[in-house]
Amino acid sequence: MSSGMAWDTEGTKRKIVDAATERFAATGPAGTTIERIAKEAGVNKERIYTYFGGKEALFAHVLREQMATATASVPIPSTGAEDVGDYAGRLFDYLAEHPHLIRLLQWEALTMSGTVPDEQRRSEMYADRTAQLARGQATGAVTGSLDPDILNVLILGVTGYWSMLPQVTRMIAGPGDSKQELARRRAAVVEAARRLAIPLP
Repeated sequence: MSSGMAWDTEGTKRKIVDAATERFAATGPAGTTIERIAKEAGVNKERIYTYFGGKEALFAHVLREQMATATASVPIPSTGAEDVGDYAGRLFDYLAEHPHLIRLLQWEALTMSGTVPDEQRRSEMYADRTAQLARGQATGAVTGSLDPDILNVLILGVTGYWSMLPQVTRMIAGPGDSKQELARRRAAVVEAARRLAIPLP
């Protein structure tokens, strides 16, 4: 195979993944078809089956890519409550700038029961973050009053709720589409995460 053909293959895969990400985020895996994704990607549907398998496998690929990008972009620190607050702020920013991730996770929750795509690998990723918090607890830099796995979930909840249920946050706190309001919410997320993590006197 020539380098040109290899390049075309990767380019075609990218078009498929980009189109699938848009469709899955908008309507969920049950709300679209391989034919629709192929049309929006401008490729023959057989390419999708060849490169990714069926729709479930393609959804798993899209979510795996989104999770890997988020994990690499927003590492969690273990050095202290201030750094945990900073992490929450950076995660808030990431979710605001990449709304597809939350939507994909919501569709996964709504349409799948039991084990989900890449559950083992993703569980290991979350376990790494929990271990980081546990290391902070071991040094006294992070509160020990909460189990580290619970602390991990609570930080994600404080940070992700704004993106997960924007209609609820709009009813409570008003529209969130101005820079000033986003800054207010971000500051609150940072402070809440910091308070969750700070060691009690």
